[in-house]
Amino acid sequence: MREEDLDLDIEELALQLTDMLSVALYFAGVQEEKLQQATDAYIDAIDEVLGDDDDMEMGPPEIISIINHLKKTQPDLFFS
Repeated sequence: MREEDLDLDIEELALQLTDMLSVALYFAGVQEEKLQQATDAYIDAIDEVLGDDDDMEMGPPEIISIINHLKKTQPDLFFS
């Protein structure tokens, strides 16, 4: 596989992950018009919630912890 193809595959996967995160946030109660803001807040909250250990695994429990953190710290993103 060429390096250009690999870069494109990685970019496509990143976009799919961002879309999946938006869907997860929507089903967690984020208002549709605030999905981009919530996605940005989620990314910013990763280190705040999990620390800055780049080797840490991030599975469902960690993702749920970050979403719960957003519900507490940024309730305006969510339906009331």
